Amino acid sequence: MLSAKLITHRSASVSEEKFKQLTIQFSMFSFQCSFLKSRLLSRILIVCGLQLMACNFLIAQDNSPYSRYGIGDLHPTSHILNRGMAGLSAGFADQLSVNFSNPASYSSFYSLQEARSKKSAYGRMLLDVGLNFDNRTLREPNNPQKFTAPNAYFSYLQIGIPLRKNWGMVLGLRPVSRISYDVFKKERLTDPNTGLPIDSAITQFNGDGGSYLVNTGAGYAIKNFSMGFNAGYLFGKKDYSTRRTLLNDSVAYKRSNHQTRSTFGDLFLNMGLQYRIDLNKGKTKYLQLGLTGNLKHELNARRDIIRETYFRFPDGGEFRQDSVSEQLDIKGIVNYPASFTAGFLFEQLPDAEKIGWLFGIDYTKNNWDDYRFYGQLDSVKSNWQLKIGGQLKPSLKETKYKNLISYRAGVFFGNDYIHINQKLPELGITGGISLPIANLKDAGRRFRTQYSVINISAEYIKRGNKDNILRENLFRVSVGFSLSDLWFTKRKYD
Repeated sequence: MLSAKLITHRSASVSEEKFKQLTIQFSMFSFQCSFLKSRLLSRILIVCGLQLMACNFLIAQDNSPYSRYGIGDLHPTSHILNRGMAGLSAGFADQLSVNFSNPASYSSFYSLQEARSKKSAYGRMLLDVGLNFDNRTLREPNNPQKFTAPNAYFSYLQIGIPLRKNWGMVLGLRPVSRISYDVFKKERLTDPNTGLPIDSAITQFNGDGGSYLVNTGAGYAIKNFSMGFNAGYLFGKKDYSTRRTLLNDSVAYKRSNHQTRSTFGDLFLNMGLQYRIDLNKGKTKYLQLGLTGNLKHELNARRDIIRETYFRFPDGGEFRQDSVSEQLDIKGIVNYPASFTAGFLFEQLPDAEKIGWLFGIDYTKNNWDDYRFYGQLDSVKSNWQLKIGGQLKPSLKETKYKNLISYRAGVFFGNDYIHINQKLPELGITGGISLPIANLKDAGRRFRTQYSVINISAEYIKRGNKDNILRENLFRVSVGFSLSDLWFTKRKYD
């Protein structure tokens, strides 16, 4: 049984001076926005300013021992809209959101061509931003005690640009993984030769870091066939430390710290395909197939290995006493595994008589057996996941607000990529809703230019069972804002 105590003193904050600077910068952004012609661009600057402030103020008390392995706990790889359907995204395409899971969907961004010149008359620009709020509960088998940690963190920022009809482009930033654990272990040390007890010791295992992906991508469609790619830079860090304190009434031992700090990063590429099969003449009912994935990547890395003794002040500060060993700037390679997702969906678009519905299935395979960190194996294993989800939209018979809301649900199951002696099963149940921000006073102008939607998803995820060293229950609520406006409109004069 794991004899450890999880602690939750980790938090992040900013100084008062930094807060004032951020406030001044945000005020300048807001002032400049009043002079811009496009209201969507104003929103982009405002949301980016708020996101900058939010990233500094969100309290992070996450503590997940499983994040010690691989590249950490993986973030959701899909848009908040899709998470409500268990992450169903391989065959999904939408004019009002950025499905960054499959870049082929970028070809669906709305753009209107001029009849004579075939040039783009105007298109719908998109801004997608999201936040996650979760609560993690950890339990040991046969132990009634549990540990709970809340967390709030940035989900994604995506900008969709329609270049012309059937051709779209995306700029984005999103987290890929997170490393965050802090575990205390108290034990009685024994002499390896005699087996007799020596001293008591407290060992603290601490980890911090994660990875991010900044990317641009494009999607293009030829009739019913779409293709696309995302190209960007995948980067991150891993900072692991093991601190030991020996407890003795007569001898004052020095505290020891074994620390390994690593950074990594390199270019990253993934591609996607989609094919639509219309099932009626009106093209309101169709089957869409999707495939997306990436090949194995080699990321350049640098690592520092530190062995030292230190002194801890009463206020928690630390001072190095002696550098026992230091190896700095060791170059190496991180092998990031190949992955692919294939899926399909059926969709019936709503009209004045019929409700709209969507149903689909995705299958994901990740080849984590190929993962290496400086040539070393880790406690990870190739895994799979099956996602089943759906969506309902009311009929358009009435123009009431309730007819504009979309409802989603889904379930997914499979194995996590963390593998400590045995597989780590994973099961999730999801639900979601989309709430358009409409002008109810003027139905004729309700969505003529701007169309903004609040997407909300809720996920309950169970990781592990009684056979694993830890069972984890995660409840996550995600809130996303999809803002759009018509851009590049050409003025016409009589």
